[in-house]
Amino acid sequence: MPLAGTEAGRASLSVGAGGDTTMELDRAAEDVVFSELAGLAARGEKFCVLSEEAGRRSFGADYPLILVDPVDGSLNAKQGVPLFGVMLAVLDGPTVSDTFAGLVLNLMTGEQWSAVRGQGAMRSGKPLSRLASRSDHRIELLGLESTPRALKVAQPLVERAAKIRILGSMAISIALTSAGGFDVFCAPIPVRVFDMAASLLVLAESHGVATDLQGDPIDSLTCDLKTRSTVLCAPTRELHSRALEILGQVR
Repeated sequence: MPLAGTEAGRASLSVGAGGDTTMELDRAAEDVVFSELAGLAARGEKFCVLSEEAGRRSFGADYPLILVDPVDGSLNAKQGVPLFGVMLAVLDGPTVSDTFAGLVLNLMTGEQWSAVRGQGAMRSGKPLSRLASRSDHRIELLGLESTPRALKVAQPLVERAAKIRILGSMAISIALTSAGGFDVFCAPIPVRVFDMAASLLVLAESHGVATDLQGDPIDSLTCDLKTRSTVLCAPTRELHSRALEILGQVR
C-alpha cells in the first residue's frame, strides 16, 4: 500500500509472465502472497501456483492450482487511483468450471468477496445478498472494462443505459455485479480469463450469468495467462437476456 501512487511503485523491473511490465508495486505485492503460500508448503500442503508476474511455480503437485493476481487494477494502483484489489482462485482442473474457491479483496476498503463451489457466495463474511433489480428491462447502471476504440462494440448498451461506470478492476467489477451493484457488466475487448476466475465463481454462486458477447458460455475456457474472451455479466438471467437482446444477440 505505501507504494501505491508513487514513483517508486511505478519503477519498471521486467516483463512478467502475463506479458505486462512488472513494476516494483507488483513485485512487492506478489512477494507477500508467495510468502504466505510458502508457509502452507512448509506445513506439508502440496499445490501449484500460477501468478501474473512470476508465472507457474510448483509446490509439489499440479493441482490444486492457485491463481494469483496480486494487484487487480494495477494501473489504478500505480497511478494512485484508490480502487484495486487481490484476486485468488483455487482450481481442481484447468478451466473456469474447475474453480472451486475464490476470493476478491478490495485493498482500499477491506471488503472481501468469496465463494466455494456449491456452497454459495459471501460478502465480508456474510451470505451475499443481491440488490433487487428495479426492472428486468432497463439498465440503470452499466459497468465496463474497455479501451476507447472498443467502446463502439458496447455502444448499443451504452446508449440504453441510464449511467455507466468504468472502475478499472475486473475482479471487483464482476463481484459488484453479483450483488446487483451493476445491472450489466460488459468487457467488449478480449480480457484474460485468469483475472476473472474468482469473481466468476462468486457470480455463479449468487445465481448470476456470464457469457461472451455472443452469448456463448465461458465455463470451458482455460484459466491461464493467455486465454482471453469478451465478457457479458448480469446478476439475473433476465437482465443478461436483455443485454444480449440490446447487443443484437437474441437467444
